[in-house]
Amino acid sequence: MQTNNSKEKVRQLQNKLYLTAKKCDSRRFHALYDKVYREDVLSEAWKRVKANKGSSGVDGIEIEDIETMGIEKYLTEIKEELMDGTLRPVAFTHLLHWMSLPK
Repeated sequence: MQTNNSKEKVRQLQNKLYLTAKKCDSRRFHALYDKVYREDVLSEAWKRVKANKGSSGVDGIEIEDIETMGIEKYLTEIKEELMDGTLRPVAFTHLLHWMSLPK
């Protein structure tokens, strides 16, 4: 079943991953990164954050900040950063810094 509804498309992806995992207990999903930056996944993620009145994450960006910037612009920037590997969450950056400290 094909659909243009982002919620349904994300649900289909989740279901496919679930069924694949259930089919084989030893199955590992190493190549899911490309699924994260799909436009339907990012759009659905935004809708869920907005509906849950999500608070700012480690980056300190509030929902109002994103709306001021423009939701499409923000999601496009996130997608590009995910695709080219430049998105580095603050917690991850702190971890890399901590790991580089002399022991």
